[in-house]
Amino acid sequence: MSAPFGSWPSPFTPASVAASSPRIDGARFVGDEVWWGESVPSESGRVTVRSSTGDQILPAPWSARSRVHEYGGGAWAADHDGTLYFVDAKDQRVRRMPRGGEPAVLTAPGPVHGGLRVQRGRLFAVREDLTVEPHRRAVVEIPVDGSAADDPGAVRVIVEGDGFFAHPAPSPDGHRVAWVEWDATRMPWQSARLAVTDGSLTTVVPTRAALQPEWTGDDELVVADDPSGRWALHRVRVDADGRYGTPEPVTAADVDADTGYGLWVLGNRWYQPLDDGRLVAVRTDGRDAVVVISSDGSARPLTVPPDGHVSVDDVAGTRILLSGSSSTSAPGLWLVDVDTGAVEAVAGGAPVDPAWMPTASPLVVDGLHGPVHAFAYPPAHPSAIAPEGELPPYVVLVHGGPTAHVTGATSSAMAFYTSRGIGVLDVNYGGSSGYGRAYRERLDGAWGVVDVDDVIAAARGLVEAELADPARIAIKGGSAGGWTVLSALVRGDTFAAGISRYGVADLRMLVEHSHDFEAHYIEGLVGPLPEAEDLYVERSPLTRADRIDVPVLLMQGGEDRVVPPAQSEAIRGALAARGVEHEYVLYPTEGHGFRAAETIVDALERELAFLGRVFGFRPAG
Repeated sequence: MSAPFGSWPSPFTPASVAASSPRIDGARFVGDEVWWGESVPSESGRVTVRSSTGDQILPAPWSARSRVHEYGGGAWAADHDGTLYFVDAKDQRVRRMPRGGEPAVLTAPGPVHGGLRVQRGRLFAVREDLTVEPHRRAVVEIPVDGSAADDPGAVRVIVEGDGFFAHPAPSPDGHRVAWVEWDATRMPWQSARLAVTDGSLTTVVPTRAALQPEWTGDDELVVADDPSGRWALHRVRVDADGRYGTPEPVTAADVDADTGYGLWVLGNRWYQPLDDGRLVAVRTDGRDAVVVISSDGSARPLTVPPDGHVSVDDVAGTRILLSGSSSTSAPGLWLVDVDTGAVEAVAGGAPVDPAWMPTASPLVVDGLHGPVHAFAYPPAHPSAIAPEGELPPYVVLVHGGPTAHVTGATSSAMAFYTSRGIGVLDVNYGGSSGYGRAYRERLDGAWGVVDVDDVIAAARGLVEAELADPARIAIKGGSAGGWTVLSALVRGDTFAAGISRYGVADLRMLVEHSHDFEAHYIEGLVGPLPEAEDLYVERSPLTRADRIDVPVLLMQGGEDRVVPPAQSEAIRGALAARGVEHEYVLYPTEGHGFRAAETIVDALERELAFLGRVFGFRPAG
């Protein structure tokens, strides 16, 4: 069948994308079962907890979601007896629920909680209290008997301050607790400390950007750190006098990959110790790989489906639980035996048909600031072809953060475009994680410059390789990615259209409404205020919106507290004043990111229709 690019018939409807593979939110071994968190788009994105027996452990209307540091994470935990602990999305109080029973409140109203960890009947969490000034955060132990529900003083505070905390980790004997902490003026990937207390004395272990401490014995722990510019695992030993040694690399040689990335949420697990002393770890260099590290530091790769944003959620003996996305299957959760190599898909993880979902090809282009990494997804269809000589339209995707990264994973969201004859280029511009500290720090002081230069270089690389129609390249991104979209449109020439989801339009407005976690983030990306105010004005797309002369689709959540609707509405007003073609859609009940099925469906329908109008094709159906 011959048909123009963009008009190919596709089985990937907006509804099927919204209902596609679940988003996994942590997993645990519970007795002989596996439990995992899973979003339910058809229930407004509610996060439930399911069991491998087919049971839904956390029924509606309960939803496990944390707002700690605004991005949350670690909103549920479970013990081996089947007791569930979770943070309720509505009031952020922690609840305890025996299997089949009713949830009982464990914490008082007011503070929010996340990063839950249960060990031998003890429950630890990160607590954030925004009801007091200055705002306070802490690592706490919450009584599981409910005594703190009406008496906040019953909560044991392990450490408290106006900085930030993550990854509480009690030692096996319960005598020590380790955690990661960083100052309010820094981001955790810039500088974060490992701290340990025995209840009377707290020791700060010298680290550069610590992540995820885990105990391998009562007197030894492992932590990820990046003194060499790549996050790698290090051992810290405690001597007989309780003194902590200098962190020592687990492997003898430097590895050109990261075990860890930006600490945006509290539930990520980049490695886990096995009972026999070995370690299972994720290593990221663009894509993820999973390895088993022996006691001598040698590493053996594991052949597993997930290779994107992989989390080693739990271990039991030689079995591990891996969640993440994949370049060969749908996102999911897998049970893997590290010795036999046996792999079982627990949730999602169905293999994909390469005729419909091509494997992304890594693309590296030379940019003004160095190499630019991206993944290209060409149009793919088992029977449709385009007329001879026609080049496909492309959508260049810009991730948020901006300290985040994409991995070349396949998904129905990608196939929604590629199966219709629209190519996708997913860009890891300078500032992205996954390629080491130097690549990440390329964006320092240069947000709105390096990211824009890099996405333009990536798009032009497509054109130079004769992979894309130069007159039909759109750019799409959300949050910080939306900022880059609008900033790139201000530059002109390269992109024929832009799609911004809850994008940043004005830096001063962003700083004014910024929440605690990112209160000083922009200073590192642009400069300190008030000294750099002129730079904030100059770089903001809203300041130069008169240079945007191509169609723009703006989409926004009405309850977004990270990038409030005023940002998108300001750009809308500027475009309307000049008569530039645009569309603005407000989803009143959505926050920072679209979760409800009806929102996802509507947004995809609008994006496809928008691209069809701009690029001159009629989408099938």
